[in-house]
Amino acid sequence: MKKITVEQPIEPIKPIESSLPPPHAGGETTFVAMRHRNFQLYFGGQLISNIGTWMQIIAQAWVVYQIGHSELTLGLVAFASAIPTLVISPWGGVVVDRVSRRNLLVMTQAGAMLLAFVLAILTFTNVVKEWHVIVLAALLGVVNAFDAPARQAFVPEMVGKKDLPNAIALNSIMFNSARVVGPAIAGMMLAVVGAAWCFTINGISFLAVIVGLWLMKLPPHRRVQHNDSPWQQLVSGVKYAAKNREISSLILLSLVFSIFGISYFTVMPAFVEKVLHQGAMAYGWVNAASGLGAVTGAFLLAHQVSNGRRGQLLVLTNIAFPLILIAFSFTTLYPLSLALAYGLGMGFMVQFTTINTLLQTRVDDEFRGRVMGLYTITFFGFAPFGNLLIGFLGEKMGLSIAMTLFAVCSLILSRIVLMRTPEVQKLP
Repeated sequence: MKKITVEQPIEPIKPIESSLPPPHAGGETTFVAMRHRNFQLYFGGQLISNIGTWMQIIAQAWVVYQIGHSELTLGLVAFASAIPTLVISPWGGVVVDRVSRRNLLVMTQAGAMLLAFVLAILTFTNVVKEWHVIVLAALLGVVNAFDAPARQAFVPEMVGKKDLPNAIALNSIMFNSARVVGPAIAGMMLAVVGAAWCFTINGISFLAVIVGLWLMKLPPHRRVQHNDSPWQQLVSGVKYAAKNREISSLILLSLVFSIFGISYFTVMPAFVEKVLHQGAMAYGWVNAASGLGAVTGAFLLAHQVSNGRRGQLLVLTNIAFPLILIAFSFTTLYPLSLALAYGLGMGFMVQFTTINTLLQTRVDDEFRGRVMGLYTITFFGFAPFGNLLIGFLGEKMGLSIAMTLFAVCSLILSRIVLMRTPEVQKLP
């Protein structure tokens, strides 16, 4: 006979506070989430790891392009890394809502570390081929399908709901500080010692996250008996997101931006070489400029520059980003490309961080993992289709034309979503 259990409502886990003083009276400070010891550990570990990750992203793209000098191959690698997310992320969100998020993150970080070392060995021994990189990218996509929703859903456990918007903004500062440092280091290392050392350093950097996770002081994980099957939980999560107009519109905006807005990044090695007529060092600095812009955008959000008008800020950046991308597509001057890359980084970060914050502050705790799994699909799962298409069009029509077409599509489709749900612009 099937045992029937009744779930009791679960109160959100209260994070264990550090001994740091509370934030100043009268409002939040820029770094208020740092008063939580667990978040300090998380922030430090992720900063180190993400520097390594960005080193690998830059080095991997450069290695692949040097093997075949094909924009399409760059698209294929990006496609392979993201397509598993499309299939697995919904189930990843279900798993996140059922298991210890810390333990799950330890497992995903260990898996990513192993894959980085494999790529380093293949490169050190000079046997690396395009198909090696594609297979390893696909396996990393499987890891990310569980890692991304787990990381998103884990933040409230560390800081609570009150400091959640600030923690998300600081997360973005951390991620994009690494996006500045990582590409700059990778560009120099590519020119001096080669890509294999970039992959090796990335593998070692995952230890910082794993150690930080184990040092955290969290309440014991409370196992919950679920009456619904994983499939029923998945369906209920999709229905929950679909019937909430604000949540569904934010996810759609993320979808449009992931496919058409940020796909230009995939063909950046070819753009630097063919349009800007520069080498590996310049490639690293263009990415570093974009990362610096993203850090600036995240810092402004952490400093509450939106002043309770996140919806309006989202609409503004949704228009500005594609216009900057069009200008970037046709520039042939290296200094100007750095300035425009800075603007692209700022627009990218403000848009995605604002979407993330609005989602996290509106979703019910019991659906958090599943909704962030759906968000992960838009961010990682559908992006490969845009990556593959822009690589194909870049070869057939030219990089500048392809990037401009994608910018126009991003602008038009996002405007359609926002016109259908004008309430998004009024969100605080």
